[in-house]
Amino acid sequence: MARRGWHGIVAEYAQLLGGLSMRDRRGRELGPDAGLVLWRKLTVALRRKKGTIYLIGNGASASMASHVAADLAKNARIHTEVFSDLSLITAISNDMGYENVFAEPLRRRSRPGDMLVAISSSGRSPNVLSATDLAASRHLTIVTLSAMEPGNPLRSMGDLNAYVAAPTYGKAESCHATILHSWMDLVVIDGAGRASTHLGQPQAERS
Repeated sequence: MARRGWHGIVAEYAQLLGGLSMRDRRGRELGPDAGLVLWRKLTVALRRKKGTIYLIGNGASASMASHVAADLAKNARIHTEVFSDLSLITAISNDMGYENVFAEPLRRRSRPGDMLVAISSSGRSPNVLSATDLAASRHLTIVTLSAMEPGNPLRSMGDLNAYVAAPTYGKAESCHATILHSWMDLVVIDGAGRASTHLGQPQAERS
């Protein structure tokens, strides 16, 4: 940080986010603007049908999943679920293996037309990949966020796949947080039934 300075760090994040790739299931590049618009449309349609958005990830990605789930439920009036209950996690991990910690509850709770948002910096977390496979078999809409290696498996598993060429976990997580908040802002603006939006709210009102 001392060698590059703050503006150098900010410039690096601007470059990473400016290079955001948004691809569809066929690998066609949509671009960030069209990709976010499509994500918003899918989310608004799900809200009208009273569907559920499931969000999964490990470590910092799990924290982001919980944060986003709370914001969407509170500000966009969308039913969301995360699988962060300690008893659930330990029971499935102990009895069925940690790779099934998301897939098993998703199998029991999800319905066709729901949405899975799968967050993984490496795009290689076995439990995230397993749940994403399960979601596809149950006809959920799948959105993935990954980073690091451009050929990571998660990047090709979603109906919409967001990828940033961030080389480290910290940079990947920061970029993913920005992408997720941008999506939430668009959804809240697009008819959540509230006069206020994320873009103008103080942080204390949003958390």
